[in-house]
Amino acid sequence: MDITGIAKSHHAKSTVTGKASSGKEWKLSDSLRERIAEYAREDAAQNVYMGNKFLALRKREVAKVAPDRAALTGKVSQEMADMKEIREADERWLRLLFGEPYEAKFQSGAVHVYDGNGDEILTYTAGVGWHEKESKAETQVHGALKAAYYDAFRAARQEINAGVAEMEVQGGFDARA
Repeated sequence: MDITGIAKSHHAKSTVTGKASSGKEWKLSDSLRERIAEYAREDAAQNVYMGNKFLALRKREVAKVAPDRAALTGKVSQEMADMKEIREADERWLRLLFGEPYEAKFQSGAVHVYDGNGDEILTYTAGVGWHEKESKAETQVHGALKAAYYDAFRAARQEINAGVAEMEVQGGFDARA
């Protein structure tokens, strides 16, 4: 998929896994692209790359496609006191625990949790606890947002630099001073 957007449907099947996706949809809309460009222009004027407004926006947008990891870890934490209980659980029980579209597997002393696309999103190991892994959907949203920001920031810096060069030509200021 290109950087212009990510579209997923709950009923759509992944071409990689053949499984239904999580049902969360995300698209880089024109209004979102314009807001990113606005933030990039502000940042370029301040000579800051990816300022706080853009980073907050990116976090909000990625959260829209992110699985509810806190709910998933909470289910296991309240149901399982230690790895002994996890070892006794079979995959069917884990699937019932996490619910659709999630799938969990017990392998080599760890629990691996997968989203509806087959992406591993969480791992639990004794002594370490939970480790989050970014899904493909989250990675795509990050990429699309960063690419849109980069393009807008680069264009804004070019405009700023062109304005400085114009002032130098007109004798507006002495860059050598």
